[in-house]
Amino acid sequence: MPEPAGCGQVTGVTIEQPQWVAVEHRFLGLDRRTFRPALIAFAIAVVLAYGLPALNAAIPWHNEIKAGDVLDLGDGATAVPPVGWQLENGTLTGAAPASLQIDLATGGATIALRGASFTSTADAFLDQVLRSQGSPGVNAARGTVTTAGGLVGVAQSSSAPGGDVLQVAFKMSGRVALLVRVRTAPGQFERYQDTVGALLRSITPGAGR
Repeated sequence: MPEPAGCGQVTGVTIEQPQWVAVEHRFLGLDRRTFRPALIAFAIAVVLAYGLPALNAAIPWHNEIKAGDVLDLGDGATAVPPVGWQLENGTLTGAAPASLQIDLATGGATIALRGASFTSTADAFLDQVLRSQGSPGVNAARGTVTTAGGLVGVAQSSSAPGGDVLQVAFKMSGRVALLVRVRTAPGQFERYQDTVGALLRSITPGAGR
C-alpha cells in the first residue's frame, strides 16, 4: 500500500546528528579538547585587561625629573619641572640645544609648553590659541598668574567630558610668547593644582631676542 504523500520521507532537509565524544575526552560532561583554546583565549583577555596596565605602571621612567632639574625654554628662559614626572619631550639646562616644545607627563596629567613668535600681548596670544582650538568645553572666567620673577600670564580653564584643561599664556622677552597647557582626567585637576602652580611660578622670561 503506498504511503500517503508527505509521510515517512523528509526531502530537501539535512538533519545533523550530535557528535559523540569518547569518554576519555570528557570531563564533567564537557569535551576536554576544547579546554586548551578556551584557556588561551581567557589568558589573552586577562593580559589585555590587567597585565599591560600593570606592566606599564611597573616600568620605571627613563627620563624622570630629579630635584634640581631645570627646563631650558631657550634664550635664557627657564622653568622648574615637577620632580618625579616624565620628560617626554624637551631639554634641560646644560644638555642639548633648547626646545620650545616640552612635554611632561605623570599618571593622570600632562603639561605641554609651547613657544611661538608673537609680538602682541599675552591676552591676544591666548585669544589666538583658543580660536584655533574651537570650543573644547565649558570655559571658566579668565584670570592671571604671576611668576616669582613678576612675569604676568593670562589663564583660562575649561572642563569637558574628556577631562579638565588649564591654558596659561605668557608674553616672554623679545618676540616670543609661551603657552602652558595642562590636561588632567575629569575632576582630577585639584590633585595637581599645587604642582602646576609651582611650575608656573618658576617660569623666568630670559634675556629676549
